[in-house]
Amino acid sequence: MLDKLVALEEKYEELGRLIADPEIIADLSRWQQYVKAHSDLTDIVSVFRDYQKTVNEIKDAKMLLDEEQDIEMREMVQAELDDLVKIKSGQEKELKMLLLPKDPNDDKNVIVEIRAGTGGEEAALFASDLFRMYSRFAENQGWKTEMLSANYTDIGGFKEIIFLIEGRGAYSRLKFESGAHRVQRIPTTESGGRIHTSAATVAVLPEAEEVDVVIDPNDLRIDVFCASGHGGQSVNTTQSAVRITHIPSGIVVSMQDEKSQHKNKDKAMKVLMARVLDRAQSEHRQMMASTRRSMVGTGDRSERIRTYNFPQNRVTDHRVGLTLHRLEAVLEGDLNDIIDTLVTTDQAELLNQVD
Repeated sequence: MLDKLVALEEKYEELGRLIADPEIIADLSRWQQYVKAHSDLTDIVSVFRDYQKTVNEIKDAKMLLDEEQDIEMREMVQAELDDLVKIKSGQEKELKMLLLPKDPNDDKNVIVEIRAGTGGEEAALFASDLFRMYSRFAENQGWKTEMLSANYTDIGGFKEIIFLIEGRGAYSRLKFESGAHRVQRIPTTESGGRIHTSAATVAVLPEAEEVDVVIDPNDLRIDVFCASGHGGQSVNTTQSAVRITHIPSGIVVSMQDEKSQHKNKDKAMKVLMARVLDRAQSEHRQMMASTRRSMVGTGDRSERIRTYNFPQNRVTDHRVGLTLHRLEAVLEGDLNDIIDTLVTTDQAELLNQVD
């Protein structure tokens, strides 16, 4: 580990020299690349330098302990040495964590797709609750939410809703939300007062950039048509709705929320690129499944990951066995306890494999 840290520190110093080089500064794209690489190493190099300082202080304290004859002074030095050993242990753990391979998507925006599952109208209402939950969470993080597409039901639910969350680190915090979410409650549509179980699926996709996904325009079939509303009635007579088919993968995306065909096409391409990237990364994860099976689940859309039980005011994440008895707060976007547990569990799994 130390050899790797020394090499990273040397790379950090070299990058620092490069970004101050006038020749590099004149090449904006190259300079930006070096600045980002330098910034990415700042945290680990800072902790490593603190660690080196602690190691030297431990050496000095041990030498002083060997030389000191005064009992009271030896006790003071020993207490300082004990504190330094604890600090060193904490720094070693932090360095191991920082050395873990970083998910290249972690800093990206996300496209979230929520679809009503079993349960009819109640499932659609639950999908609406989940949308509100993630919207509130994003708002609390200072992130921006943009609606991309929505298929409403007559009583205010969603058969399907697709939206974009823009914010640094959005994917790192939301990537474990993909899967089947289950709700147990008395539906507003149920007159008998019986508890029903309904479900909705969530898919969290990193927003794809052009450097992530290269799509040949010849591989796309683009159809335009008139947008329609509830029940299929015509919303407008112009062909503003857009359907894009990626022929090699068979992925199809339709957008009709905007009155502008151009805006609908832009939104459809955004979702299409995210789905193509997700397909490619899912295939890669399946290939690596024999090497690593994360403790927080597979990310499979059909995997039941969480239950929201209204009668017991309970939220349970089945992957990590976490139960919270504050359902209302969670549905208002207070997801940090759940997300923190999922992230730390995943990191612990990675650390075990490194060890």
